[in-house]
Amino acid sequence: MDSYDLLPDAPIPSNGGEISKKFLELGITSLKNAILYVHNLEYGYNADMDNKWILFKEKKGSCTTKHGVIASLAQELTISIHKYVGVYKFTENVCKGAGSITKKYNIPYIPMVHCFLGYSDYQFDLTEGNLNGKEHSIEEFIETKQVNPFITRKEEYNWYKQVVRAKVLSSPEMKGVSQRIILKAREEAIDLLHRKIKK
Repeated sequence: MDSYDLLPDAPIPSNGGEISKKFLELGITSLKNAILYVHNLEYGYNADMDNKWILFKEKKGSCTTKHGVIASLAQELTISIHKYVGVYKFTENVCKGAGSITKKYNIPYIPMVHCFLGYSDYQFDLTEGNLNGKEHSIEEFIETKQVNPFITRKEEYNWYKQVVRAKVLSSPEMKGVSQRIILKAREEAIDLLHRKIKK
């Protein structure tokens, strides 16, 4: 992912939107400082991923809530920073323990979803460097899509299943693998990441 130095900056106005007002209440007066604040928050899965205020309430966030808040702030500031979702290949190289899941289901990888920010031709991950259970940042994706900052979990999951059907299951390396197997492996991969975060 690219350096935050490539992101634009702008003051947060006092007459801005509701996310802008929330950052001003915290004493944060610029987009860059808001980005650093969110990046430095503890990485963690929120109790309600569809609640746009949950990151502020719990003072932690995952890729879903961290990128949602900043993309929403950028939207209020009319800056072209957008939230993207992407499906990537989750393997032992990405997370220790993933190999046992791929071996169990006899698949080369587990398709998983990750969120990031896009600006111009650049990509930014506000969870990079956080203790997020991954060995490194995700750089390559099977498919990506620009989305609403607060896309619902249901909408994201439905898009994920579309990508699995269109791009994953149709690939030669997944020949003979069913969607049911992929979804079961995904559930176990999510559990693995949750256990990693709790350590």
